[in-house]
Amino acid sequence: MGGKDEKSTYNRSKWIYWQEPLLEAKSVWKTKKNLKWNNQDETLEILSYDIDNAWEELCDFINRADFIFHLAGINRSKRNEDFETGNKCFTEKLVNILENTGKNTPLLISSSIQAAQDNPYGASKKGAEEAVFEYGRRTGARVCVYRLPNVFGKWSRPHYNSVVANWCYNISRNLTTQINNPDTEIELVYIDHVIDEFINALNGYENRGEDGFCHIFQTFKTSLNELADILYSFKQSRATLVVPNLQGDFQRFLYAQYLSYLPENDFGYNLQMRHDNRGWLAEFIKSKQFGQIFISCTKPGVTRGNHWHHTKAEKFLVIEGEALIKFRKINKSNTTNNTTKNTNNIIEYRVSGKELKVLDIPVGYTHSITNIGQTELFTIFWANEIFNPDKPDTYYLEPRVP
Repeated sequence: MGGKDEKSTYNRSKWIYWQEPLLEAKSVWKTKKNLKWNNQDETLEILSYDIDNAWEELCDFINRADFIFHLAGINRSKRNEDFETGNKCFTEKLVNILENTGKNTPLLISSSIQAAQDNPYGASKKGAEEAVFEYGRRTGARVCVYRLPNVFGKWSRPHYNSVVANWCYNISRNLTTQINNPDTEIELVYIDHVIDEFINALNGYENRGEDGFCHIFQTFKTSLNELADILYSFKQSRATLVVPNLQGDFQRFLYAQYLSYLPENDFGYNLQMRHDNRGWLAEFIKSKQFGQIFISCTKPGVTRGNHWHHTKAEKFLVIEGEALIKFRKINKSNTTNNTTKNTNNIIEYRVSGKELKVLDIPVGYTHSITNIGQTELFTIFWANEIFNPDKPDTYYLEPRVP
């Protein structure tokens, strides 16, 4: 939901998204904010109808709008008749106003997968869908009906109707979470994908199925137990420094949402700095997929390293100060090239924070890094595996001629 992208051919100027007066709709607050921040096209005007607007304004907006997003509805009430009134009946009133304009304005409605269920809420949502489809059949207007599963992503209100929002909020604040049926499977859709699809619909490129409904191109299925495990791993990563596997879209999107729920006074966390006579060393990030990153501060004249590895590959990057990095192939055979200094099988690289250069540390080469400047040396290190104290794969040997 937002403005057109560079490839869009949609040239109308006004569109409206609507929220039911008196009662807030499922995911409307989240969708409205994402809609606002995705509307980057200044030629489009958003006509926002909310709980504080008068009925007359809705009629005026409908007459002015070139596209309508109907995102509202009632999903919580102690009275079953409220579902009928707020979902089915209001949508019928809305399409009647639309028909009276004679404009055949395109209409998008966000429905729910509950519309397929035999309950008062589901029946009211199905009734709203049928009103929209009938409006399209009578007028020839383009209508887009989306049966959305559970929406997750930033700005979703916790303790309302989203288990993901509830648990992100609670876990990030050390509050308890309750799982009654851990094996229950839920289907989720990411808010950014919803917004992208709604923008496509605005521009006339909705993802329409043979059943007449429009669909978000990607959804995710997970159990409540798996969802809880993933969210707790996000929480624990601050202590262990092991970031979760974010190769899959679901984990990556979920991590983004989790971070959005951090208390504003808890964005930062401390790293353990191991001090000795050389300076200090701190681990930063660990991952089972890409290894680990750490940073060091080395005093002038001090050397680190003097060891080699069988399998552990590394990269060094000096970001401040001057350093001399030495290598020697432990089997004594060596090759030379035009970018290194080779003296009796010793390879030397001079590096500086003034000109960033990454040094690959091949296995089978003993290596060291020496601060040759007058100030402290700051270096970022990467290793292709997490350090295992029980199997360090580190063998002392100075890179000097035997």
